[in-house]
Amino acid sequence: MIPEPWSGRLRPETRRRARQLWERAQKEREEGHVLYPAQENIFRALELTPPEKVRVVLTGQDPYHTPGAANGLAFSVSPGVKIPPSLRNIFQELSQDLGCGRPSSGDLTPWAREGVLLLNTILTVEQGKPASHRKWGWQEVVAEVLQICARDLPQPVVFLLWGGYARGFAGDLDLEGRKRRACLCSSHPSPLGARKGSEGAPAFLGSRPFSRSNRLLEEMGAEPVNWVLP
Repeated sequence: MIPEPWSGRLRPETRRRARQLWERAQKEREEGHVLYPAQENIFRALELTPPEKVRVVLTGQDPYHTPGAANGLAFSVSPGVKIPPSLRNIFQELSQDLGCGRPSSGDLTPWAREGVLLLNTILTVEQGKPASHRKWGWQEVVAEVLQICARDLPQPVVFLLWGGYARGFAGDLDLEGRKRRACLCSSHPSPLGARKGSEGAPAFLGSRPFSRSNRLLEEMGAEPVNWVLP
């Protein structure tokens, strides 16, 4: 179920686990449960950003649980959907950091095509029940994808870890000890956390993650990301 060339880099047992979870989601739908994102979009982040294209890794927690919002990319919503509060803060920081206008749509597909791996750590959710699939085991599959990004890819990669959950989930990647890797941490862009920094993690608003990640990529010999959205 995981698209090539990602599937070829995963261990056979991880591929089997991913297929089992995809089939479990399909069975839940057949039994009348409403799940997000659409079945064909569960692995959309991996489809749009193959390993050789990855320049930035940005992890979220789980998909939006409201109708029509989730489109398979972390923090992203489908075109025409009202922009959620966390994404509004992301766009506010984007505008202040790069001096560009705020996007008119919350669809982050252009970022994915630019090499930003927008991967939630939980890939499905039931309607109206946030984090309802946190015990399914999606995290095991996603953790191996992140390990591939940290350990195996030849190109420079910057990890953006926003919030305590992302920092905790990626904490065992040992990024500081790896060549051509960099990590930028901050608080979560949600209204509750966007202005609250902590030791080792400044407040999201004012952290300038977009210009800083591009500067790090250039210092490591890679092309910067075009973060500007329509």
